[in-house]
Amino acid sequence: MIKLIVDSNIIFSTILNINSRIAQILLTGNEFYEFYSPKYSRNEIWEHKEKIQKIGKLSSDEFLEVYEMVLKNITILDHSIVPKEKYQQSFELCEDIDPADTPFVAFSLFLNCKIWTGDKKLINGLKKKNFQEIITTDDLFEDFIRKKK
Repeated sequence: MIKLIVDSNIIFSTILNINSRIAQILLTGNEFYEFYSPKYSRNEIWEHKEKIQKIGKLSSDEFLEVYEMVLKNITILDHSIVPKEKYQQSFELCEDIDPADTPFVAFSLFLNCKIWTGDKKLINGLKKKNFQEIITTDDLFEDFIRKKK
């Protein structure tokens, strides 16, 4: 099983389109991948709930149904399990890119696994700093299709 840290934008995308490639992987890829996300991602989704509903033309009930379906496939991790050194290291990597991504990088460092993200700014910024533990949806989808065969 491959462990992956799921960035909030992946969760947003899945809620907005449960028929997308992202959703295919997240909703049916549990036989190949273990999905993790920091508790922060849940808070971020709720902060943007109304915007997500508006963009996705989802009623409150529809949003909640999709949200629960998506989150049941992701293990939500408490921030307290990550050592402070990992947070410090991840903050140093993220502070000039987007400090809000610090928890995702911290969990990636702690669990020694890749971050699944579609955030181009984060991808490019981390790669410039030689942080290679990132996987894009395109690369993950190729792997997913290959494994399904």
